[in-house]
Amino acid sequence: MNDFKHYTVMLNEAVDALECDDSDKIFVDATLGGGGHSELILKKISQRGRLISFDIDHEAIEASKKRLSKYKNLTIVHDSYTNIKKNLLDLGIDKITGGIIYDLGASYHQLTTAQRGFSFLKDAPLDMRFDLNSDFCAWNVVNYYNEQKLVEIFSKYGEEHFSKRIAHAIVNSRPVNTTLQLANLIKASVPRSNSKIHPATRVFQAIRIEVNHELLNFENSLKEVVSLLDSGAIISVITFHSLEDRLAKSILKNLSLNCRCDKNVPFCKCEGKLVELINKKPIYPGEEEIKINPPSRSAKLRVARRV
Repeated sequence: MNDFKHYTVMLNEAVDALECDDSDKIFVDATLGGGGHSELILKKISQRGRLISFDIDHEAIEASKKRLSKYKNLTIVHDSYTNIKKNLLDLGIDKITGGIIYDLGASYHQLTTAQRGFSFLKDAPLDMRFDLNSDFCAWNVVNYYNEQKLVEIFSKYGEEHFSKRIAHAIVNSRPVNTTLQLANLIKASVPRSNSKIHPATRVFQAIRIEVNHELLNFENSLKEVVSLLDSGAIISVITFHSLEDRLAKSILKNLSLNCRCDKNVPFCKCEGKLVELINKKPIYPGEEEIKINPPSRSAKLRVARRV
């Protein structure tokens, strides 16, 4: 395994939001990654507190096991955060009493490790899997999806203006086997631009989201996790692009409503207000962090508390 490199974005802001100083409660890190957020949580909570951290990337798991080996109140689970409820029940935990943190998207390690196939700047097989045990990868999307399906995911998950041109070029150039082959194909399919953003950025994002079911998994997980949170427990969510942020904002706002029933229903049948929004507008990284790690400029933090 290569050295696992990871820059933890909004480290202090996201963990401070959990209010976990000297806490005896149970916390969950839904996206362990390089272990930055988990480590700070473990430094802050008491020895009687507990942290359960999840990841599906075995490289992240192995790196974080070494980094966090001295902490006895940590349980690392090699599974998706979509299965938090099942895994917590298996551990004898029915409530998250302290809070949960989500740090969405791909890690620095995944994006910069050439053979993982996330980058359009390094040549590698088309992969983009978070879970290396999965049989479905970027190659399957690029070579098996029909043209209309490609247009759909490029538009929906990448907000790509030239989805039709790119999809048409891909279908007519199959098989497309490597990241640079795909990136060059995209570049040749769109008009030249003075933008600093590489023309393949949005399409690579869209394929990555499709391969890993990122938005659907986050939506399902967040809706389920609310029922596991004890009163007062906190949700801390870091997003990195507009689709994730809009989804987080929409779900949390909906859960904060006094009633979510159809307006035609005469009596409220829902559970009523489930969370209160700690910040109605997102929190952004500070200038110093953006100087040190420019990609963090796109991060947004949203926080809510279970009522």
